[in-house]
Amino acid sequence: MNRILILAALLAASCATSRPATLASATNDAAARLRVLVPPDDAKVWQRIRVDRVRKLLPAAMQRADVDLWVIFVRENANDPLAMHVGGENAGGTAAILFTRIAEGIRSLALSPAGEATALRDIGLHDEVRSVERGSDVFQLAADEIRKTNPGKIAVNSSSRAAADGLSFNQRRDFEKALGEELSAKLVSSEELVVQWLSKKLPAEVEIMRRAALVTARLEEEAYATVVPGATRDADVARHLKRRMRELGFEDAWAPEQNPNVNSGPDRGHSHSTDRVIQRGDIIQTDFGIKVGGVWSTDIQRFAYVLRPGERNAPPDVAARWEHSRKGGRIALAAMTPGARGYDVDAAQRDWMKLQKSEPVPWSTGHPVGYWAHDMGPSLGGAQRTTPPAGDTLRHLEPWQTFAFDGFFAWKLDGEQTKTISVEEMAVITENGAEYLIPPQESLILIK
Repeated sequence: MNRILILAALLAASCATSRPATLASATNDAAARLRVLVPPDDAKVWQRIRVDRVRKLLPAAMQRADVDLWVIFVRENANDPLAMHVGGENAGGTAAILFTRIAEGIRSLALSPAGEATALRDIGLHDEVRSVERGSDVFQLAADEIRKTNPGKIAVNSSSRAAADGLSFNQRRDFEKALGEELSAKLVSSEELVVQWLSKKLPAEVEIMRRAALVTARLEEEAYATVVPGATRDADVARHLKRRMRELGFEDAWAPEQNPNVNSGPDRGHSHSTDRVIQRGDIIQTDFGIKVGGVWSTDIQRFAYVLRPGERNAPPDVAARWEHSRKGGRIALAAMTPGARGYDVDAAQRDWMKLQKSEPVPWSTGHPVGYWAHDMGPSLGGAQRTTPPAGDTLRHLEPWQTFAFDGFFAWKLDGEQTKTISVEEMAVITENGAEYLIPPQESLILIK
């Protein structure tokens, strides 16, 4: 909690003035502290963390997924989505990476064409890197290795979930031919293994995401300080954020054309920012995320209100809607305890929304965040539907999982359109509950 108090003090200092130069300076300082942890263009941080993830987290994930061996085939141009997680990002010709459960944990073997095998050895991720002649049948070589241990279940990256679906149709056909009928019958999807492994983050990763979240929020506050009512467009605010993100050396956390989404009008869902001119009396939503080190993503929303002439604060109806949303987020956070289902977290907030007479909101309360803005793990959703909970909504929250989640309140505008306040924060699950990564937004940012 000391870290949160320190970040709160820093955040309060950055909000003490509306001058863009001061906010920009505070943002730059925060970004500089983040770059101390993750220097630009320095892959060593990820390489070191990746080794720890394989050694400390993968054995338990394989055990929980009831998998004896996991084989990933990597190649250039159309690489496996998990290549960077297993050291296959430099693949040229097809290579095979095998993780086998043993009594002491796991043993990893990479079968790689000469040349790339040198790079694989350099990163120090695998117990053995075996160089094979270029043009060799890697599927047959992998099958020969598997035959030596005769494992029970063999996981491969075939799945309806994109992150665990790297094995192409032709690759699978060739691999099954090399394995033969008996071993092919042991193939299972790696989906559960991938979810179990990627859903948990190491403490070092959480610290990186914590600092990245602070930069994300500060950039949004800085962008709001540039708004001139009646002149600034939503797209202008988005362009400011995009420019500053690039100046600081960060990437988009999701599809560049939708990041950031700045919206001063009715709900638009995931979309691009438009040329709508921001007016007095508007509530502005900014949904924004950065990716640092090419690995870790943030997803944070900040809301602002544009004061009308004579107003010093938001009017009572706007203030009440904000408070309903803010409280909904606190209720969701309180429900994010180890062992709770994602569905239960969503249901807790939906009950509050009904009490406050909120319009229905179609989006889930939250989702895992980390390697992608929408990462692997429990979905904090399902209660907005009439069907029984299913899939990731039934997964249980566990320590060291990280989430982005919203506090919701929605109301009708003219006609059938709605406006939703969905203040989005990031949190990590601990043994005792959930902890904000940075101080949450407590009040609407007021634009004079």
